Amino acid sequence: MESPFATAFRLIAAGDAALMQIIGLSLSVTLSAVLIACLLGLPLGAGLALARFPGRSGVIVLFNAFMGLPPVVAGLAVYLLLSRAGPLGDWALLFTPTAMVIAQTVLILPIVVSLTRSVVEDLWAEYREQLRSLGASRLRAMPTLLWDGRASLLTGVLAGFGRASAEVGAVLIVGGNIAGHTRTMTTTITLETNRGNLGLAVALGIVLMALTLTLNAVAWGAGQWSREKLG
Repeated sequence: MESPFATAFRLIAAGDAALMQIIGLSLSVTLSAVLIACLLGLPLGAGLALARFPGRSGVIVLFNAFMGLPPVVAGLAVYLLLSRAGPLGDWALLFTPTAMVIAQTVLILPIVVSLTRSVVEDLWAEYREQLRSLGASRLRAMPTLLWDGRASLLTGVLAGFGRASAEVGAVLIVGGNIAGHTRTMTTTITLETNRGNLGLAVALGIVLMALTLTLNAVAWGAGQWSREKLG
């Protein structure tokens, strides 16, 4: 009888269609969520760092708290939003990849916002006088500060990607784990392990670990590059 690891490597080497479909969907959903979170979170975080308004401290605390938001809570909130009785129920998005993108965006966005605010706030404190002497207002300085902090921000984006790619609860609630439609790597590993189909589960586990190691290597490299540049 073939061992689970032998089956796993055979599936990976053969480029098994079901395996590739699951990996492709997982990457598509997570990358889409990361892109949306960055488009929203980078300017929002930078604005939060530079703006001064009543209740700012509370907003910062809220985003920091949401960095630890339990995935199942995020999934439940999105489920209620997209269900037939919810405000967006008419859009029929529940149990679709789009619903999974929304859930993962909810998880990633606080990470991007909070890290961006911290990085931009530190850079503004360091370069404020220089930028003001050049006639740059807080708003006009925002793109410059974001670009200057790109290495640190990349680390945060990769952290968000890692959290989303390894997430189970939220995508299971809003996606339904439908074969060939909303089944991701993490939900498939859970399902196939319970079924005893360890070969496919191990194959996906190997791919997920390889992805995690790659992300950590990229994040470490970005950090090293940033330190060398600043040094």
